[in-house]
Amino acid sequence: MEIRVLKYFLAVARYGNITRAAEELHLTQPTLSRQLNELENELGRQLFIRGKRKVMLTEEGEFLKARAKEIIALSDSTVAALSQEEQVSGDIFIGCGETEAMREVIAAVAPLRQKYPDIRLHLISGNEASITEKLKKGLLDFGLVCRKTPPVEYVYRRLQHQDTWGLLMKSTNPLAQKDAVTREDLLHEPLIISRQLLDSKEFDHWLDKPAEELELVASYNLLHNTVFLVEQDFGSVLCFDRIVSENNCADLVFRPLMPPLYSSNYIIWKKEQVFSKAGRLIKDCFDKLTIV
Repeated sequence: MEIRVLKYFLAVARYGNITRAAEELHLTQPTLSRQLNELENELGRQLFIRGKRKVMLTEEGEFLKARAKEIIALSDSTVAALSQEEQVSGDIFIGCGETEAMREVIAAVAPLRQKYPDIRLHLISGNEASITEKLKKGLLDFGLVCRKTPPVEYVYRRLQHQDTWGLLMKSTNPLAQKDAVTREDLLHEPLIISRQLLDSKEFDHWLDKPAEELELVASYNLLHNTVFLVEQDFGSVLCFDRIVSENNCADLVFRPLMPPLYSSNYIIWKKEQVFSKAGRLIKDCFDKLTIV
C-alpha cells in the first residue's frame, strides 16, 4: 500500500463521493476509481459499497480507515522529524492522564522552551490503555501513566507526585460531613468508577472484596464529564484529589479514602524508541526525574 493511495482512500471516505474527492485531489474521476479498485484488489477485500450518488465503507473499509489515519500520521511525523533534524525543533507528543503529576512533567521540560522555542509540545489526554496503545504504534513519544506498580515493559521514570484516591460528591451527601470515606461507606453509595480502578486488583485488595459488589451506576476513562453526573445525583465518583477544582464546583466536595489508597505516576517510553534531536532533549529532562 502506498501512502499516496491511502490518502486517496481517506478523501473518498471523508466525502462519501468519488467525484468530490477527485476534485479535492486534482484527479480525474476515472483515475481515482482505478486507484481504489487496485487498492481493493491488492488487499483482497471490498472497501466500498458503491451507490448511484454516494459510496459507503464496508466493515473492512472502516477498519482500513482507522489504520490509514494512524499510518499517515506516523509517516507525516517521521518526515517532519527527519526534515528538522538539523535544527532543534519539531513536534513532541506526550500522552497523559488527568493527574497533578503533569505539573512535574511540564516543570521538567519548561526550561527547553526558553532555549529552543521551535520545539512544540502536543498533549494527548487519555487513560493508560489508550496511551500505551498509541506508544506502541509510534503515535506518541512519551506517556504519563498512573498505576500502583512500575510499568516494566517500558523505560520509565517515577515522579515524586502520588495521587490520592477519594470520593467526589455533592456537599449535601452525608459522607461529606466526614474527614474520610471508609470501605463500609462505599458499600451503600451509588458510585461512578474509573475503568482503570475497576480493573485494578489493588482496589479489590483495598476493598477486601470484588469491586463488582459495589453499586456501580456509571464508569469513565477521563474525569471531567463525570462532574455533570454528580451534579444531577447519579452518584458519587471515585477519583484522584485535586483534578476537579472545588472552587469551580462549589456544590461538590472531595474526601480521601481511609485507609489511604495511592497511585504512583510514571513517565514512560518504548525501550527501542528512536528519538529526534528534540525528543532526545525531552528525554534528558525526564532522565533527571526520580528513577525507581
